[in-house]
Amino acid sequence: MFADTRLTRRDALRQTALAAATLAAPAAALAAPAASLLPTAAAGAFAGPQSGGERKAAFDISLAAWSVNRMFYSGRLKQIDMPELARKQCDLAGLELVNSFFPSPQYRYCQDLSKRATDHGVRILLIMCDGEGDLSAADKAQRAQAVRNHRKWVDVAAALGCHSIRCNSGGEAKNADSIKRCAEACAALVEYARADKINIIIENHGGLSADPGSMLEVIKQVNDPLFGTLPDFGNFPKEVDRYEAVRAWMPHARAVSAKCHEFDDKGEETATDYHKMMRIVVEAGYHGFVGIEYEGKSDDEIAGVLTCKRLLERCRQELG
Repeated sequence: MFADTRLTRRDALRQTALAAATLAAPAAALAAPAASLLPTAAAGAFAGPQSGGERKAAFDISLAAWSVNRMFYSGRLKQIDMPELARKQCDLAGLELVNSFFPSPQYRYCQDLSKRATDHGVRILLIMCDGEGDLSAADKAQRAQAVRNHRKWVDVAAALGCHSIRCNSGGEAKNADSIKRCAEACAALVEYARADKINIIIENHGGLSADPGSMLEVIKQVNDPLFGTLPDFGNFPKEVDRYEAVRAWMPHARAVSAKCHEFDDKGEETATDYHKMMRIVVEAGYHGFVGIEYEGKSDDEIAGVLTCKRLLERCRQELG
């Protein structure tokens, strides 16, 4: 197991997040227990923003920031403005960030981003983490470095009130050594995240995670409630039955990615039967946020997001 050296950044980020939440929260919220200012992992993963008196929806809908990556990389959009975009242009109450969109994970930036999200009634749910090393690398020193690289995102996630960070498995599918190495690294990262109750979740994003069974074996070996999956509707290889793969992963899901590319003239996604897929999601007992991740060819990314949102709303209405 890798050494778990705590960083002073963690306490500073936590204090910053609490200060930002206190400044932004209305009086009613300040009267609530302090824990409500930094939502717990369980609440983030499975509960939507509904009051006890209203009928609960089958699931809620969020915006994955990657949906607007072309707007971001062209300079038309900054991450700091994404909470406003999520609310004003998409009318969505949840946002999933991408680590490469951060100009810098500094305390003041996190404070500003958290306040803007609160001001627009948007909850920052998780951070998608890429480019931080191979958690399944054959070299132990490389795996240890990858774990260290991800720790800062655990700290940032805690500061922003997220319930999870999404990592990549690396490694090779159906390879026992890769599975063991990935489990060892993920277990070390989970231990670091435990103090803040941040989930460490793996998306089907290549490597050993391309095989549903390999990832289930990693989950078995880690054997921790803070470790789970983020099933993506569109990322499994063609030879894998995406519906059965998502069904197998859903008992361990802490988030769900509604990958979409193209739509027909009825507004249905052409590669995935959303009605079938969302029934699988809900019947597994998941009622949290489903994140729209638009990767279509249209230059109008917001239009793609809104088309997917309408499709998910139809599915939600069918599911009660």
